[in-house]
Amino acid sequence: MLTYILKRALYAVPTMFIISIVVFVTIQLPPGDYVTQMIENMRNQSGGASWSPEFEAAMRTRYGLNESMPVQYVKWISNIVLHGDFGYSFQNAEPAEKMIMDRIGMTMVVSFSAFVFTWLVALPIGVLSAVKQYSLADYIFSFIGFIGLATPGFLIALVLMFLAFKYGNVSLSGLFSPGFETAPWSLEKVLDLLKHLWIPMIIIGTAGTAGLIRVMRANLLDELHKPYVEAARAKGLPEWRVLIKYPLRQAMNPFVSTIGWVLPSLIAGEAIVSIVLNLPTTGPVLLNALLQQDMFLAAGFLMLLSLLTIIGSLLSDILLAWLDPRIRYDDV
Repeated sequence: MLTYILKRALYAVPTMFIISIVVFVTIQLPPGDYVTQMIENMRNQSGGASWSPEFEAAMRTRYGLNESMPVQYVKWISNIVLHGDFGYSFQNAEPAEKMIMDRIGMTMVVSFSAFVFTWLVALPIGVLSAVKQYSLADYIFSFIGFIGLATPGFLIALVLMFLAFKYGNVSLSGLFSPGFETAPWSLEKVLDLLKHLWIPMIIIGTAGTAGLIRVMRANLLDELHKPYVEAARAKGLPEWRVLIKYPLRQAMNPFVSTIGWVLPSLIAGEAIVSIVLNLPTTGPVLLNALLQQDMFLAAGFLMLLSLLTIIGSLLSDILLAWLDPRIRYDDV
């Protein structure tokens, strides 16, 4: 198994290299650059004043945007690999990696809690819907699942915020109470975080939960009608043991394989929800960096999401190989 993990990890190196090229080219595709965006904002604020070409050239030289794209890419990727330097955030006037690290902690907390919520809710409900097919519970959970798939997370956030403020005079925005936002970490601050964490956890995890319920139900229904399940029942095994030992284990394969896209989607997909709930996570910063063409900051976040996708795919492969005996490490 160790050899398999090392082999999959080595595959990640050229994959990340190719992704880095795609990311850097992609953020260069919009017309203009950060200087163009900055000058346009300055022109709007000053009532239409114009700026000389010399000024624009000087600003591009200052930010290192006067060089060709290949040269910029080589410098950027070299600094990341050799020094862990993701570049400079033009808009915030500080290193991009500092901006990323300042937000990644809270993002991981919110994303992990939403991930755990998704699995803890989707797995038992999906199993129940399959075992009790066409029952009242199946219809109810299917209806809730379709509502969860069709309703955007930010809309759920807005509705909950309105109801909480109107009927409870409680604000649901942020992850901390006003007195704890800038306070040093302590047991009281952690408890205050947990008191606010359940709101984004449920909102962000709702869409993923609804989708995984349908996946588990469909796969388990397919397994329950196969001959090996009937053979296990004929041996006199209890129904719960038949379910857990045979069809549930096989039905978990597609469920586990979703880890590869759940990890990055939790971080990338929470941008609008984080803006609505005023959460100190990466989503709003990434969105603003893309809008302002803050290229190095945006590229750093995109590289992070790509890395999470690769890590999620590796975890999925390892769990699938452990879960399904038909998969062998030396066959991959």
